[in-house]
This record gives sequence, C-alpha cells and structure tokens, in this order.
Amino acid sequence: MKHSTLKLTMLAALGFTVTQANALGLVALPDTGFASSAYTNCYNDGRVVPPSNADDVKGNFGSYPIASANEPSTTKNNTCYVAPPSSEARAPVSGYLPAGARTSDITSDGEVIGTLVDRVWRNAAKTMCIFGTRVTMVNEDHDSSKAGTQYFEINDIARGGYADSGTVNVGYTIFSTAGNTSPVYRVGRTFTSVQHRSLKYDTIANKALNGTNYLDLPTKNSVTAAITGENSSINATNTASTTLATQDAVVNSNWVDFTADTVFYDDDGSTNALSGFTYIEAACDSSSPSTWVKTDAIRLRQTAQEETTFKELSLDGYAPPGATIP
Repeated sequence: MKHSTLKLTMLAALGFTVTQANALGLVALPDTGFASSAYTNCYNDGRVVPPSNADDVKGNFGSYPIASANEPSTTKNNTCYVAPPSSEARAPVSGYLPAGARTSDITSDGEVIGTLVDRVWRNAAKTMCIFGTRVTMVNEDHDSSKAGTQYFEINDIARGGYADSGTVNVGYTIFSTAGNTSPVYRVGRTFTSVQHRSLKYDTIANKALNGTNYLDLPTKNSVTAAITGENSSINATNTASTTLATQDAVVNSNWVDFTADTVFYDDDGSTNALSGFTYIEAACDSSSPSTWVKTDAIRLRQTAQEETTFKELSLDGYAPPGATIP
C-alpha cells in the first residue's frame, strides 16, 4: 500500500494527472489493478439491457451495432473517452508534442490484413509520454486454410513494457463517427485478454444479454494465459456458455489491455474496420524514442467472440525507456 501511494505521489509531482473513472478523459489504471478485477469499464460503464434504457445499450462489447445516438462523445457514454484533437498526429492532452511515429503492416498467413499506427508524444520537461495506437483492418483473408474470407477480429489490443510505470493513465478517442470505429469497452492492467460473448447472436434481445457465466469485469484469481475463454467458434443460434474459471485475468503490471471489437466485417453484421485511438500516459525520459521500440510490444488478440477461434498477432512497438517485454 505504501509502495503504491509513493508512486502516485511521485507521478503527481511530475505533472501526471491521476484521474478517476466515470468521467470524460484519461482514467487511472493502477499497477495493482482494482478491488475485484484487473479491468475497469470504459464504454461498457453503466450498460443496461433494453428495454430498460434503450438509449444507452452500448452494443454489449460489440455484439451488435451501436446506434449513432449511443456513440461516445464529450457529453455522453464517455468514460475513458478523450475529446479528439484536431488530428491524429496531435496529443490528446495539452502540453505534449510529437516525439515518435511508426506505421506497420499487420500480416497473417503471408497477407497484409491491416495497418497499425504507433505514436509517442512527450511533455516539455521530457518526463512524461503518451503512447498511442490505432489499427485499421482491410478486406483480406487471414487464414487461407479455410474456404472463403476469414476476417481477423481484434477483440483486444495489449501493450507491454509498463512494469516500472506505477499507475498509468489510459483512454481512447474516435476520429470517425460514421459507425466504422470501435470504442474501447474496458481496459485492464493484465496480460490476459478475456473472451466476452452474448447469449446468442440471432436477435437484438439475445445479443444484449451476456452468455452464461460471462463477466463484464473478469475476476483476478489465477489465469495468466494470453487469451482465455472457449476456443471454439459458435454460430448465431448457439447459446454461449463458459465457466467462471475462464472469466479471469491476473494483474500484470507490465501490460495494458484494451478490449474492443475491430474487424473489417463482423459475423454479427456490424463493421468496425478501425479501432479507437488508444492512449497510455506514463513516465519517460529525454532519450530518443527510436531506441524504445521493442519486439512484440503490441499484441492483437482475436478471442473468438463469434465464429472465430483464438489467435494472436505480435508487432514491434514503442514502450517506455528501459522496458522489458518477456
């Protein structure tokens, strides 16, 4: 407890704004997680099942398309949401300037299936940085072993290298409101991406309900795997069911996991080819960000939300200086 408090005090002294959830802007993600989970709710915060509040149903982790009236904005559904700056090249918080930028192809089975943009912004004192990531998926098959076009579905974006960062601030923004960008449903201080499924995918009513034993906020007891859940595809009329043991992710201070639903064309009928632009604010130094690029620092996970199975794609990416990626 004293150790965590000291970290928060030091970060505040460096100009690191320690924010809380349930508000517009970056939110605090402690290196010890939260009372019952490594995760905190973002766009999922306050989600209800229709018709209790049909104006605030939020898509249930992307299980059905989000109505434009429900999209995150500066006035509504905005936990973890940051008002978009004038361009993607600009920092989401004032006082930060561009310090590094990279663009990488996302490849699978020898094909380019998308693009990843990786950015770093740094404050004038060169003590704090913001690490930003966005992915764009294209109309390309990621698995030629199966007939037809298999679209890789990014259910989680995990970034490593934050073991020595203490509490970090996290959030996301959306630059396009045309219905083709996924919000961030939750963020965790964990290596483990936890599968989330609706009860069924045949009707809106079933899509709004969680599958049996599926949790919005996983427990943090024992699971350390990259992906946990049921590693088998389900069709629209299958009833989704799992065990509580799979709905678990231990705290891992070295990783930050953003749960989303980004895919060129989704089995549930929606299209979210772009991810939100995700942000992590953490301590850094004056060295060149070009030296901070780490192998496999970014993991894109498909957690088999519908008619897919588990799959992880690893990419190089920025991490705080001195970081280690196991």
